Amino acid sequence: MVMATVTLPTSITLRTPQGDFRNEPFTDFKSHENSRAMRQALEKVAGQLGREYDLVIGGDRFKTGEKIRSLNPARPAQVVGVHQKAGAEHVAQVMAAALEAYELWSRTTVEQRTSLLLGAADLIRQRHFEFCAWLVYEVGKNWAEADADVGETIDFLEFYAREALRLSRATTPIQYPGERNELLYIPLGVGAVIPPWNFPFAIMAGMTAGSIVTGNTVILKPSSDSPTIAAKFFEVLEEVGMPGGVVNFCPGSGATFGNAIVEHPKTRFIAFTGSKAVGLDIHERAARNQPGQIWIKRTILEMGGKDSIVVCADSDLDAAVDGVVASAFGFSGQKCSACSRAIIEEPIYDMFVERVREKVAQWTVGDPAENPSMGPVINKAALDSMLQYIETGKREGRLVAGGKAVATPEGGFYLEPTVFADIAPDAVIAQEEIFGPVLALIKVASFEEGLKVANNTEYGLTGALYTGDRARLDLARHAFHVGNLYFNRKCTGAMVGAHPFGGFNMSGTDSKAGGPDYLYLFTQAKSVAERLTTRPARTGI
Repeated sequence: MVMATVTLPTSITLRTPQGDFRNEPFTDFKSHENSRAMRQALEKVAGQLGREYDLVIGGDRFKTGEKIRSLNPARPAQVVGVHQKAGAEHVAQVMAAALEAYELWSRTTVEQRTSLLLGAADLIRQRHFEFCAWLVYEVGKNWAEADADVGETIDFLEFYAREALRLSRATTPIQYPGERNELLYIPLGVGAVIPPWNFPFAIMAGMTAGSIVTGNTVILKPSSDSPTIAAKFFEVLEEVGMPGGVVNFCPGSGATFGNAIVEHPKTRFIAFTGSKAVGLDIHERAARNQPGQIWIKRTILEMGGKDSIVVCADSDLDAAVDGVVASAFGFSGQKCSACSRAIIEEPIYDMFVERVREKVAQWTVGDPAENPSMGPVINKAALDSMLQYIETGKREGRLVAGGKAVATPEGGFYLEPTVFADIAPDAVIAQEEIFGPVLALIKVASFEEGLKVANNTEYGLTGALYTGDRARLDLARHAFHVGNLYFNRKCTGAMVGAHPFGGFNMSGTDSKAGGPDYLYLFTQAKSVAERLTTRPARTGI
């Protein structure tokens, strides 16, 4: 097949993966050198806060009358970035640009597309601390959480580059006699990428990278709470040679711009991570066939969870307490994988409650630039919602720790890590996703009852089991119904390649990001069979 190619700038070296995939190492901030580098990065980025960023469509830059202002949740008066607000009037323009770019980008070689991802990974690796600093300021991650987000971004880029090369070498299971048989995984078209604010670098970059490395073009609509880190990623893509229109940077309202893109007849797929309500709305809108639409739109949805850790009486109690607390309160519980329910066998329940209370008392809450255990929650609306759930929790159980907002001179959106004991399995705070640092402790009589409780929500994203009993571990493998199940470790911290991530039921379409199946979601398989003929030898002089 003849390939038309988009020529990358001559200054860009065609890169190939170096060795097998390896996860990016975590940064040890106890090291004086790393701590100093992080503080220098925070100071450098602080000097860039408040900058205005353009809408970028087809490589051209635009300004709009309406703006989106991204604020530091630790210091809401501090503007992190000012962004243009794409509206319904931009939909036709951005779709035309993405379609035009698709005609060329879809016919580039896989080596060119993977080179773009590898180049981006190299630049991000070189500027690792700076990207950490942006995450500290824009979404309130402490240093370790920011470091993990940046590392996962690099992992996605490196992993998907290798996976795209593997996919390009796919073959049919057999070669039928007398034929040459091929199995090609071809791109879908123009996709909408709608990432969340809680992993505004890794998930945003991962969904975008998966889209473009397989030959699609993208309309990127970042969360209005975290558009600046997306703008910084877009700048990296441009720096390593991405042609205009392959990714179009379009912050905007979900209700206007976002819905219009989802419903557009030329949109081929929507990759979304966020709330159940928004995910279901996207799924419904995408399912409606529009005039002129000739395909069934594909939705790739990750929609949150109500995740449980089951703790058996025979478990390592220290490890279980550490795992529950880290899973519940890391990044202020603002992870779809966070433990919001700990289900504990009765013989150790009272001891477990006390040990959790003691552990939580050691956690510090404060400005993430100073690297406390926990920073702020994302905005005032989120804080108000969490406080309402806490009032509900006070009626449904016993408050063990926390329960109050933390006032600061800067007006940050802080909440104490909060623990409720004696919660019924069907209580409101045991069923609804709070998406904050609120943990419900549930007592059960047996492991079997605990497993039933763990499965009693509409979600099925992550879960964990602490036990030394092999029979229980084997049963949980089949009966603990979540997309990501962990034994004798916390239920957060999925690693690219090792823990393909995505959940069941109302947790989404089980997309398995960071796994060997993920890129299939952005492609369609095309079988090509060519009959082989034996031509007679030429005769004559």
